[in-house]
Amino acid sequence: MSVRPILLISALAAAAAACAPTPPVGGYGAPAAAVFKAEDFAWSQRAGPAAIDGRVDYRRDGRAYACTGSAGLTPDTPYTRQRFAALYGSTDRAAVPEAVVRARNVPDPNADYRAYVRSERCENGRFRFVGLPDGGWFVIVPVSADSDRVVLMRFVQTRGGRVTNVVM
Repeated sequence: MSVRPILLISALAAAAAACAPTPPVGGYGAPAAAVFKAEDFAWSQRAGPAAIDGRVDYRRDGRAYACTGSAGLTPDTPYTRQRFAALYGSTDRAAVPEAVVRARNVPDPNADYRAYVRSERCENGRFRFVGLPDGGWFVIVPVSADSDRVVLMRFVQTRGGRVTNVVM
């Protein structure tokens, strides 16, 4: 083999290596667990003019699901975003069997963020949250059809003090 092909191969390998992503500081692996910090939730405790009007219209395999219990509204924080990604496999929207959600593990499972979660009764497939500041929220609604229980999750953004309509 002549020197020229070896140099060409070496040059191509060097160019490819230059384009490869560099590992983040600390190396590869799972990102560090988000830590519960009460100050991250402070924005959500302010009163505001925004509202979320929700309606459940979830169907699967030809069956309509009805809300069972209350709708929950959780502020978007680094902690809740990481928690919901682990529980629902998404931070945008999901429909996950209740048993699967309950079986999943989350970082820092003992962190008590319940004081920041709002709850409203879901009646006739509808719920409403009022007095909200602008920001990101996770809406959680348990639904069922016969004995099949599913938890619906959807990320909602309130802006400009307006009413945001969401269909689950």
